[in-house]
Amino acid sequence: MKKTTQKKQAAVQYTIVPKDLAGHLFNVTVTVAAPDPEGQVFALPAWIPGSYMIREFARNIVRIRAESAGQPVALAKLDKHSWRAAPVAGPLALHYEVYAWDLSVRAAHLDQTHGFFNGTSVFLRVLGQEATAHQVDIQRPSDPAARAWRVATSLPELGARRYGFGTYVAADYDELVDHPVEMGDFALGGFTAHGVRHDIVITGRVPNLDMARLEQDLKAICDTQIAFFEPKTKKAPMDRYVFLTMAVGDGYGGLEHRASTALICSRADLPTTAAVKTAEPNEGYTKFLGLCSHEYFHTWNVKRIKPAVFAPYDLQVENYTPLLWLFEGFTSYYDDLMLVRSGIISEATYFKLLGKTIASVLRGSGRTKQSIADSSFDAWSKYYRQDENAPNAIISYYTKGSLVGLAFDLTIRARTGGAKSLDDVMLALWERYGRDFYSGGAGGGRGVTEQEVEALFDEVAGVRLKSIFDRYIRGTEDIPLAKLYAPFGVKVVEERKSARPSLDAGIGRDAGGARLTQVHEGGAAHQAGLSAGDVVIAVDGLRVNGNPSNLDQLFARYRVGDTVEVHAFRRDELMRFDVTLQGDRVPCVQVAVAPGTRRVVTVKRPSAS
Repeated sequence: MKKTTQKKQAAVQYTIVPKDLAGHLFNVTVTVAAPDPEGQVFALPAWIPGSYMIREFARNIVRIRAESAGQPVALAKLDKHSWRAAPVAGPLALHYEVYAWDLSVRAAHLDQTHGFFNGTSVFLRVLGQEATAHQVDIQRPSDPAARAWRVATSLPELGARRYGFGTYVAADYDELVDHPVEMGDFALGGFTAHGVRHDIVITGRVPNLDMARLEQDLKAICDTQIAFFEPKTKKAPMDRYVFLTMAVGDGYGGLEHRASTALICSRADLPTTAAVKTAEPNEGYTKFLGLCSHEYFHTWNVKRIKPAVFAPYDLQVENYTPLLWLFEGFTSYYDDLMLVRSGIISEATYFKLLGKTIASVLRGSGRTKQSIADSSFDAWSKYYRQDENAPNAIISYYTKGSLVGLAFDLTIRARTGGAKSLDDVMLALWERYGRDFYSGGAGGGRGVTEQEVEALFDEVAGVRLKSIFDRYIRGTEDIPLAKLYAPFGVKVVEERKSARPSLDAGIGRDAGGARLTQVHEGGAAHQAGLSAGDVVIAVDGLRVNGNPSNLDQLFARYRVGDTVEVHAFRRDELMRFDVTLQGDRVPCVQVAVAPGTRRVVTVKRPSAS
């Protein structure tokens, strides 16, 4: 999006002020030049695209009032997120306060260290005028703590200098809320990838941040992904991109947007100039780069290639689709793969990460009960609202979806003799549904249906792939990756650890002992009658302290098959259980290139072989 230099009046104008940093309050004003003569209705979104749960952002509106020409206007609340103003003859303004104390990538956060917001959590939608031009004046807070603050966003400027407070513009409401805003005294870096400026914004204290290493690695990832989707033109779908990163003591997550991503990470995962230089990033930094790769891949896959139900979004209610395995799962398949293709990690490291993903899918019995098509559809009620029984009831469309992506890739390569791959399917999705989504060209603004997805796979690959859809997407079968990898000289070996006695339950800290966070179906704890939430206080008369490792130390004195006496509190009642210890059932999956295999075909396109 190119910078706009000439000021012009937008139909809908917002002003947002970080008013009370200690009280975490934004003051927001929305002014409508020509409100509905029958009474203008306003509504705040109930959810944010990319995070599939109703969050009811309107609950954070503390006070709200309407006025026109300096006179109060009656305002009636219609439901939990909508208001109607009485009819007025001229411009109408709503003034309201938003409480911002959600330190995540999904909503808004404000204190003396920084300010952050997504438009969906602060900008009331003007019903009937969503398609008109919008602009927002982001004002500097008066608090002395914000004296050095700047603004970071991918919104185009109107009368504001880049990284300055001032006015920013959007063609419509959808664009307005698809560019999060960070403000604070942040570290700033950047690079150019195939002619497009990419900026890196790091908020939070990060001693000895190695920005040069971060610029180098992110450039490699972005260059690779742009060339992946546009191998001939190397043209990115945006004019500028921003990585907005909040560094905290312990955190991980990201949310994609059309020209930026909002990230939260542990500061320990960011590279440091004090570390010994290594050819490959360490585990924490690899995790962060994988997160960046994932959210950047979404620039194409879900922000422009969309399910039909997301075109357009209905931000007031759930938007159900059985296709999140494609948009999140395939993005999860390609995120680490792009680290290999860009030269950041080795094939050996990639296979180690893949082995962990396979093990995580095999860990829970929920994979035998819920398909990833159903998991996608039920994201609103199950995946984003997980409870202690989740491993026994659901499957992740992220992790199993990534393995389905691998299964498609290996199957297509094998059946076409290496002439085609999953890459060709992704390119076809991009060319038909994504490239012109925002440009208004052929196919612009239209999402893809489930039927079109399945037909496109067969068409592009030139082979029938219905069995994969039936067995692993609509069905619940485990994917035979060892068999699928065999023609390519890659061995997948699954080992179930059995020597170490275990309760087969998730263990968390508790002041009184060891709290069971999850009890896996069929495991020792389940068989004995223990439940999630129980606090284990003693094993065979020996006290269990609050450190989860204490249980491991106690069980190390037993053998698999031994029966132990366990005392635990359920709520405030002491209970006794006879537990027959089982072997640790956590799978360990090794993925490696077989001796004599020269290279792995999944690292490059077939055409590049």
